[in-house]
Amino acid sequence: MPQPVVVVDAFTETPFTGNSAAVCILAGPREERWMQAVARELNHANTAFLQRENDHWRVRWFTPVTEVDLCGHATLASAHVLWQDGVVGRDEPIAFETRSGRLIASAQDGWILLDLPAMPPVAVAPPPGLAAALGTPAVATFHTRFDWLIELESEAAVRSLHPDLAAVQQLGRRGVIVTSTASGDYDFVSRFFAPALGLPEDPVTGSAHCALGPYWGAKLGKPELLAWQASPRGGSLRVILKGERLLLGGHAVTTLRGELVP
Repeated sequence: MPQPVVVVDAFTETPFTGNSAAVCILAGPREERWMQAVARELNHANTAFLQRENDHWRVRWFTPVTEVDLCGHATLASAHVLWQDGVVGRDEPIAFETRSGRLIASAQDGWILLDLPAMPPVAVAPPPGLAAALGTPAVATFHTRFDWLIELESEAAVRSLHPDLAAVQQLGRRGVIVTSTASGDYDFVSRFFAPALGLPEDPVTGSAHCALGPYWGAKLGKPELLAWQASPRGGSLRVILKGERLLLGGHAVTTLRGELVP
């Protein structure tokens, strides 16, 4: 039976910007090997596979090369598809069971809000090879549950960065987040490099903001922030801090519908 696939650009209202995710609503269980093969074939930053289980949806996320523990943009895309296609009423919150626990999506004033764990970063000494990998000095170095988080001296330094991706991959952890304060409408900017996941640069990374939000919220003294991920595609995010949790907000737009034949 053909498997429907919906492609969604997340953390944007403009098609072909933000971060693309494929969403597959499954009729029944599928093998992990099949899901990984589909994610590799579709070649989006992440593919989400959803299956209804009682009062919630089981979701698994795969990059083209591996399964991941947390993916914000593909979860936001999944909520968008479930509401848009009438699978779930637009006024109903959606519970997702994941490898990172239960995540709740809700709609509010045109935003999709994801209830995610806050993951404040921990200050550490720079790992060996960091300076060579980035090619620019770090103001401060941290690690998060998944990544290295590096504050750079300016927004210009973040936007103009051209890291040595082979060297980044040797640093261990999932990837490297670089960030600084921002000008204009945004509180901070960031970029995320994860060659080990098959993502040289991830366009917009929801899970990275589980650490970026608490970091900049404490540093700027703000419980609510607007963020811009300054990849070539770019995307905007809203972060509302709630103690050990946070609400991560964004928009989404459908760009493609199709079917997997095999």
